[in-house]
Amino acid sequence: MSSPVAIRPERPDQPEVVALLDTLDAYLRSLFPPEANHILDVQALLDPGICFFVARRDGVAIGTAAVRRAEGYGEVKRMFVAPGERGQRIGAQLLHALEDRLRADGIALAKLETGRDQTAALRLYERCGYTRCAAFGGYPDNGLSVFMAKAL
Repeated sequence: MSSPVAIRPERPDQPEVVALLDTLDAYLRSLFPPEANHILDVQALLDPGICFFVARRDGVAIGTAAVRRAEGYGEVKRMFVAPGERGQRIGAQLLHALEDRLRADGIALAKLETGRDQTAALRLYERCGYTRCAAFGGYPDNGLSVFMAKAL
């Protein structure tokens, strides 16, 4: 049996967290052209309007997620679980941590943009109650993105 996962707000500029984000970025670059990747870099993730979470097992960073506060909703960003840790519902745990944070901040709607070719991510979001919605937040509706929302 594996050790429990701890999910807490942390800084995104820690070396092992940056390595996870780099892995996510490389994966996204393999799927989509640069103009279709809406990536917040580490510096942007340090903005006070963003809450960044890290999932750890035995002290080792194995997943990331962030939520950016916007007018009337919170936007899910930078969801990632290390490939060797997938299939254990860590992504769902990260997503629930983001939603709990939004609720605590009085925000009753979560939105996200993900790639149409990210089938595992789409399954996760659908399992967690997200449904497709119109483009938002200035994202282009270019056919490569899927937009989703969930009332909290």
